[in-house]
Amino acid sequence: MKRRSMMVGSWALGTMGLLGMKRATANAGFYVPPEEDPHQLTFMQWPVNRGVHPDPVFLDMAQQTIADIANSISEFEPVTMLCAAEDHAGAQTKLSEKVELWDIPTEDLWCRDAGPIFVVDGAGGLAISHVQFNGWGEKQVNARDSLIAEHVAERLGLQLLPTGLCGEAGGVEQDGHGLLIAHESSWVNDNRNPGLSRDEIERRLLTAYGADRMIWSPGVWGEDITDYHIDSLARFTGPGSVLINLPDDPDMEDPFHFAAVETLDVLVANDLDVEVIPEPVIRRVKSIEFVTSYANYYVCNGAVIAAEFGDRETDEIAREALARRYPRREIVALNVDPLGGMGGGIHCATQQMPAV
Repeated sequence: MKRRSMMVGSWALGTMGLLGMKRATANAGFYVPPEEDPHQLTFMQWPVNRGVHPDPVFLDMAQQTIADIANSISEFEPVTMLCAAEDHAGAQTKLSEKVELWDIPTEDLWCRDAGPIFVVDGAGGLAISHVQFNGWGEKQVNARDSLIAEHVAERLGLQLLPTGLCGEAGGVEQDGHGLLIAHESSWVNDNRNPGLSRDEIERRLLTAYGADRMIWSPGVWGEDITDYHIDSLARFTGPGSVLINLPDDPDMEDPFHFAAVETLDVLVANDLDVEVIPEPVIRRVKSIEFVTSYANYYVCNGAVIAAEFGDRETDEIAREALARRYPRREIVALNVDPLGGMGGGIHCATQQMPAV
């Protein structure tokens, strides 16, 4: 069971920019605010790499899906699409005029993972907490994507705060009030952080996010490119409050189902307020590798941008759950099946810049 096609990249190319970048010392007091806090804008990435997406028809579908998400978000807050200058003309044929294009080269679309993790200090300060993207453990080419956070920091004139970690923001979920949850498989893994213990990784993540407590669940090693990112399963909807999607009848022989139930048990055992919603039974894409995650939604100013999969009953259950959890926001449901076919969703493709 593989969830995104894998391509070996170049670690050397992917990290060249680290040597020449002026680094700030990690500053106490910075933290990642809740996603539902006001945003200045949303960052996204334009997929272009033909090594990653060799089928031109599917690449066009992926680009249109990213455009659909960006255009929807742009009705509620500004969107900046990261895209090499030579690709701007093609992107503009699909994007709303409200979406701004920046000349920052990209390969793929996963801005949650490759993009900047913004932190604030509560006094008007803004910086980027730098967790180094390395193509999910060098499983995919990342010569451009591994430099995106640095390029954004340079363009915005922001401090880049080192964390000493390789990984992805999709691999850790935070409530913005001091609590993190993650699957060990995405972090305690030699393809990201060789030689680091779980305790040391936890210490660095807590510092990176300005949090003070972390809940771990084992996850799944080596069965998908992300090593089972938590944001495809469980999301904070407020302090200590979690929404998780599970199949009604989990197959305990399936490593992802087993790990999902294990994560649910861990969250409940830690006295979190957990609401379980079902995965769709009827769906447009039948592939076993297709990811049907209602939890992989994105909260922007005034709206929640979420996926629908063609199952009227479960689509409505998910919509109602999101409406309860985000009562003053419009729920916008989109068909993003190409992302599910690549193993991700809307949250994976977005990264918020908080308002300060």
